[in-house]
Formats: sequence, C-alpha cells, structure tokens
Amino acid sequence: MCGLLGLVCPSELDADAARTAVDAALRCQRHRGPDESGTWADRGVVFGFNRLSIVDIAHSHQPLHWGPVDAPNRYTILFNGEVYNYLELRADLKREFNLKFATDGEAEAMVAAYHFYGPGIVSKFRGMFAFLIWDSHRQTLFGARDPFGIKPLFYTQGPGGVAFASEKKSLLQLSRAIGNAPRLDRTALQHYLVMQYVPEPETMHDTIRRIESGTSFTVTPDGKLTTERYFHPTFRPLSVSQYESGRLHSDIAAVMRDSVAKHMRADVTVGSFLSGGIDSTAIAALAKQHNPDLITFTTGFDRQGYSEVDVAAESAAAIGVKHVVRTVTAQEIMDYLPLIVWYLDDPVADPALVPLWFIAREARQYVKVVLSGEGADELFGGYTIYREPISLAAFEKVPGALRKAMGNLSTKLPEGQRGKDLLRRGALSLEERYYGNARIFRDDQIKRVLRTFTPGVGHQEITAPHYRVSADWDPVTRMQHVDLFTWLRGDILVKADKVTMANSLELRVPFLDPEVFKIAAKIPLEQKITKETTKFALRAALRDIVPAHVLNRRKLGFPVPVRHWLREELYEWAATIIRESGTDQLLDKAAIMAMLDEHRTGDLDHSRRIWALIVFMLWHGIFIEGRIRPQIPEPHYPVRL
Repeated sequence: MCGLLGLVCPSELDADAARTAVDAALRCQRHRGPDESGTWADRGVVFGFNRLSIVDIAHSHQPLHWGPVDAPNRYTILFNGEVYNYLELRADLKREFNLKFATDGEAEAMVAAYHFYGPGIVSKFRGMFAFLIWDSHRQTLFGARDPFGIKPLFYTQGPGGVAFASEKKSLLQLSRAIGNAPRLDRTALQHYLVMQYVPEPETMHDTIRRIESGTSFTVTPDGKLTTERYFHPTFRPLSVSQYESGRLHSDIAAVMRDSVAKHMRADVTVGSFLSGGIDSTAIAALAKQHNPDLITFTTGFDRQGYSEVDVAAESAAAIGVKHVVRTVTAQEIMDYLPLIVWYLDDPVADPALVPLWFIAREARQYVKVVLSGEGADELFGGYTIYREPISLAAFEKVPGALRKAMGNLSTKLPEGQRGKDLLRRGALSLEERYYGNARIFRDDQIKRVLRTFTPGVGHQEITAPHYRVSADWDPVTRMQHVDLFTWLRGDILVKADKVTMANSLELRVPFLDPEVFKIAAKIPLEQKITKETTKFALRAALRDIVPAHVLNRRKLGFPVPVRHWLREELYEWAATIIRESGTDQLLDKAAIMAMLDEHRTGDLDHSRRIWALIVFMLWHGIFIEGRIRPQIPEPHYPVRL
C-alpha cells in the first residue's frame, strides 16, 4: 500500500525541473507511504513513490525496474495496493518461462506478466491496485485500476504532459509544471449536493479526473491518453431451481474462506475492524483462523443508539480475539474535521468517515493492515432500501395519470409530513428515484442554497448508462448494479481508502474480490431479499462462522449522532464555519443559516444537508481559498504490542 506519482512529459521539458516538481508533490502524500520515498527519471518520464512496506519489506523497492534477459531494465513499475494471487502468478511465470525473480513481492511478478502475457493480464490480477508501467523501448505508459475501484488514481493533462497520482492534492501541486490551472467544477458541486460525494470520473477540480474502476489505459509517445474498460461487473441471477440453496450457501462459505486466506498474506501484522454487523464479524472470524492473535477494533459515541461497542465486544469475546475500543467525542469532531477533509482530497459528506478516521488512527498503534467488511451489501443485497421495490409494488399497478397525480400531491404536503416521501418516490420510476443510499438535496432544496442551479445536472446523467446495461434485470439487481458504479466507489471506498491511508494503515476488503463476485452475481433474487431480511444467502452461508447474536442483526456500522449534535454541541461551531466561509458566490449563506436554525428548533431534520454544506465549506476554505491550513502531522506510529 503506497502513494504513486508519475509524470509523462515531452522530451523538451526540463528534466531537472520536472523531477523537482514531482519530488515536491510527493510530500503531499507522504502519509500513504512513510517507510520509503524517492524519485526516478528517464527520457520523457518522471516517477515518484511513497512506500508503506507490507510484503517483501527488505526488497521490492519502487520504482522497480525489470526486463527480459535481452533487455534488462526495459520496464519500470509503480504499484499501489496488493495483488493477492501474486504467489500463483509467480509460479505460473516460473513454470512457463523459467523465470528467476530478484524479489519476493508482487510488483516484479506484475511487470513480468505484462511483458509475457500483454495488457490483458490485468483481468487476472486478484486484488486492489493502481499501477503505472513505463516501457522505455516504446516510450509508452500502461496502467490500470482495480475492478471495483478500491485504490484511487487521479490524472491531469496539459501542454507539459500527463500526470497521475494516488492523491489529487499532489496533482494540484504539479499543475504549474504541466501547464494547467484547475478551477472548481460547478457541475461536480451540484452532483455532490445531490449524492454526498463527487461521482467518478469527476473531481471537484475541472482539469483533474479519475481513472475509473476496472479500467486500463495507455499514454503513447505523443502524449495521447486512451482508456479501456477491462472489467464489466454483470449480475446474472439464476433461478432457485438452477442454483439449489445448499450448494449456493456452501459455495459462498468456500469462496469467502479462500478470499480471507489470500487477504491475510502479509509480512506484517494484520488486524480487523469489527462493528456489530454480520459482514465485519464474518471477516474477523475467518481471519482468526489464520492469525490466532488477531486484534479487532471498533469505535462508538457516548450516546444511546449510536454505538455498537457492546455488540462488537460480545462478538470479539465469542470469536476469541483481543479487542480495542475507541470512543469519539463531539469536541474531537470539531477539532479534527478540517484535517480529515484535507486528507479526503474531495468533500465526502458521509459522517461515518469521522469515527472511521479515529479508529484507523487507533488501530495503527497496533497493526499495519486491517481487514474490513465493505462491499458485502452491494454484492449480496444488504441495504434495507433494496426492499423498496417490495414496499412500492402497489404503485406499479396504479395507472400512469393517477400515479403522476399522487406525485403532485406529495409536493403540496409540508416537509416532515408522514407519507410525503412515500408518495413522491412511489410516483417515480426506478431510474428516476434510485441513485444510491444517500439522498441529500432534491432539486427544490438545492435551489434554496445554490446561487446558480443548472437544470438537468443530477443523478440521472450519472446513473443512466448503468440502468441501460441492466434494462432486463429485476429491480433489486439493477439497484445493486447502480451502487457498484456510484455509491460503492464514490463514497464507501473513497472514505475507506482516504481515512485509513491518512494514518498509514492498509485496509483490505475481502468481499470485493472477483472470485467472490462470480458467486454473488448468480444468487437468485429470493436468496438476497425477503420481506423479513436482507442478505439471506450470505447469512445462511455464514451460520457456522459468525456468533448467533450477530447472524440476523441489522448493521448500524459506525453511526454518528450528527442530528443531535447540530442542535446542541456542534451548533455554534457549524454557525461559525458558515459565517466565515468564502463561498458567497456559490452558496446562499443566509438560507443555510436559516436551515441550521430550523434544525436547531427541531421542526425539521436538516442534519445531513447541513453536514454536507459544512464539509464542502471546509474543503473550499482549504483547497480554494487557502484560508484554512490544517496542521499536517508527521507519520509516527509507536507500536503498543
């Protein structure tokens, strides 16, 4: 797990200046790899790397050079992440080509595989990754990002070349060197207010974009960047008769055992996050089989209903692992949120990332790698909202004109009126109403706070391509498919990567494995969602793995009492952020203060919308105004073992 930075530039660019620029930009992402750092340059390219040593610690230094016998050092690779089947890949290369390896890590196997098998080999890599391979003979760059988008990769283009980085803030540093000037992207801002994150491939800066999940790319000698999707996640549920439940459940258990076993491969200590839900509990229980001394970590708040500490502790005792708890206070949120936003690169208005940052900070005192349960809900049908097609089934039988009238009626009901949102959503088609778990601002609400509202900029332009692909699927499976390309990679995985790497901690997600997806993609609808529960097949498969008290318990995750705090402890803090923000040209601050006051009186719950605006205002103060300058700590992790 590391931070990479690559600049492909015309030969006439001053090489020393380019290397100096890359070296300076590397410092912005030192937290991603505090163990080693360095730059390397060749004609037309400069590479920089920050290493967090996990596998083959004494070797596998990067940038790593490799070449066949007749062309040693032809290739240079930068690699962030893990390829968990690297041992099998190395064995294949030894057997087929009689290769001898100089290191014991993944990077050398990856670049050798690229040489012998070609670009298509990336579809065989089982892991989380973003990498760049420079071919000095062809003067071309090849790279890719993992199938689900677990690891980030940003890029920007200008007259001076094409630059790639694990952190967007590094590209902001490099923008002058390649001749572009990033500005705030107003379309991305409107998307953010709707979805609570900036959807791929956008970022909040107009000239910086993201390589999408499951995509490879090439930069040719003339500087042209071309991309190609190599992974097309396709759900094709079988019928119950085609996939007998006993075999399905045993297949799920087997593939999860295999995935966790491979995710445990490391030359450092591996721990596990543990909430009160089935996903993280299953991962921890399976990990314990490979590490008897496993340590688990959880976090919570001193407020009733907003902590899973007791359930997680009970699970840890049942599994038989050492358990560490971190309690977070409202004051700590006020103190640390600006720093957390700096680490994020782009605003993400998911309050759950705050406790995740604190527990990652705590875990790094004990371990260098943690496992977590992200991805289970998207693959196995775990979100409560996936049951919405069942609850709205009656609306499908209502004639179109009457259904539209019901939607019009919903607009006339006051905010907070019981049944208002049910009528509104029931009047909409699936494509119109569903774009993920987060529903922050509706158009009428955005118009209240956004100075310039652009009609047509909303979730449908993001989700429409994914709905077209899934046109003949059942509604639940279509929702899962949309989430893979929106909610999962825009929110869940961004916060997981950013807040753990902020603490130089590697997070691994065994559910998001191509082999696991192959099984999950075939699960019959009846084995995913029922009237009583979600993730039916997964729960059945894990019956002998997780403790009974967790098996059918609804997950809270790491809930944050923002609704209460904004009425109490956080009110003055939030009001100060709003008043001091230099976003007057973008946002109506008087309207936002009115929302905060409405929320404080308890008449309406504006907490998620206010939180989204506060996070954006902090981001704007850091990255646009330069008014807020968080004190960035040096990576330092005394081990408590």
